[in-house]
Amino acid sequence: MNKSQLIDAIAAGAGLTKVQAKKALEAFIDVTGKTLKAGDKIALVGFGSFSVTKKPARTGRNPRTGATIKIAAKKVVKFKAGAELNSVVGK
Repeated sequence: MNKSQLIDAIAAGAGLTKVQAKKALEAFIDVTGKTLKAGDKIALVGFGSFSVTKKPARTGRNPRTGATIKIAAKKVVKFKAGAELNSVVGK
């Protein structure tokens, strides 16, 4: 499912217009990004939680040349599915 298909599904499921659904989805994405960037966690009971974790610097290998390279430390977004989402997917 891509973004436009998700907007269509949200509009149909919530009884919204596509424009309203698009605004709601974009607002969710914007708020989620700002919240995670600030270092906070987002917990949606039943759905899951979003958080930011730090990956340390490490060494890797260039697959084309085999040369050793340094990979910088970075922050990554982590999602942990909630119990309700797991039960829906697991059926």
